[in-house]
Amino acid sequence: MKNLPNIITLGNLFCGCVAIAFILHWQPVFSVEYNLNNLNPWFSGSQQAYFGCLFIFIAAFLDLLDGAAARALGVSSPIGKDLDSLADIVSFGVAPAMILMKMLWAAWMRQPNAIDASVLLISPAFLLACFGAYRLAKFNNAPETTAYFSGVPTPAVGLVVASLPLVLFYNPLNVAQVFNSPWTIYLIIAILCWLMISNIRFFTLKGLMKGNFKENIFPAVWLGLSILSIIFLKTLGITFSFLLYIILSLGMQGKLKKVA
Repeated sequence: MKNLPNIITLGNLFCGCVAIAFILHWQPVFSVEYNLNNLNPWFSGSQQAYFGCLFIFIAAFLDLLDGAAARALGVSSPIGKDLDSLADIVSFGVAPAMILMKMLWAAWMRQPNAIDASVLLISPAFLLACFGAYRLAKFNNAPETTAYFSGVPTPAVGLVVASLPLVLFYNPLNVAQVFNSPWTIYLIIAILCWLMISNIRFFTLKGLMKGNFKENIFPAVWLGLSILSIIFLKTLGITFSFLLYIILSLGMQGKLKKVA
């Protein structure tokens, strides 16, 4: 039983590899659907994208489960800690980077007279994996604290990127057009990379899970609003939840410093 957390972590890694395989087979395609005004020029969604996102979400669940299993069994080891980070960089670094690569390719292919997108133009997507690896190395070598995360956790970034193909397909509130420009995607990559390695303190849910609601008002508000946003905004709810997490964490900076 003592190896159960490591087995779950390997399940996380396996799901990340499967996600990459699906995403690499995802090919956004042109549609030829007419409407009253003009051509509907771009259709971005496929079965491969769905399964790629699904396996990233499953990997995130396993990432939570391995920690819970380790605490329940009272086991911990340097190998387990390193294995967890290695799995995370695949599932929440490399796999989401592949999604951004495909999105950049699609955005450049929508440009006038486009024939193919240069590898140099889509390579900035891989920065997400690089900064994610640095974030995890930084986390592993920082003093342990249960009060906050220093920088946005890599799994959170991976999940918000994994939600983007679903946002493109369902197009809630007609926001999919935002991703038509490759420069918008470059900006998103830059912001996510910076958030991961920044020294901004982001709250955790550990205090809330222990039933301490009085000192965890912001995390409780975030959790409640996140659930409501997913119910009402569907796929866009994950992006809303991520933005709300950043805003509320910025509002808690003074309190987090006192707790630390």
